[in-house]
Amino acid sequence: MLLAGYGAVRRNRRDIHRLCMGTAFLLSAAFLVSYGVYHMQAGSVAFTGRGWVRPVYFSVLISHIVLAALVPSMAMRTLWLAMRERFDEHKKWARVTFPVWVYVSATGIAVYWMLYKMAWQLPAAL
Repeated sequence: MLLAGYGAVRRNRRDIHRLCMGTAFLLSAAFLVSYGVYHMQAGSVAFTGRGWVRPVYFSVLISHIVLAALVPSMAMRTLWLAMRERFDEHKKWARVTFPVWVYVSATGIAVYWMLYKMAWQLPAAL
């Protein structure tokens, strides 16, 4: 939705941009709630990867956590500015919010993949 919204605004399709970004915001909020509920019940999972993948995993994880903590307030501010039709300020905020939000989304998938799908399969010698 983020990439579709970006593409729409680049093509001057503000209606589609508004729909995509609003949907991205709602999906992110729903994910955040479900993530919190899941981890309150399941707890945390230890990373078992060894070798070169371990510092890579923790570097990605730490940057993801720090930036993920910022995204909700950044996204809300950017959305609020658009809703108030303060488009000059909205554009300034969006130029920062968008890449951070995309990075957090991508690294969230990467962290999940490394934690649950990849780490246990790698030989320790790598």
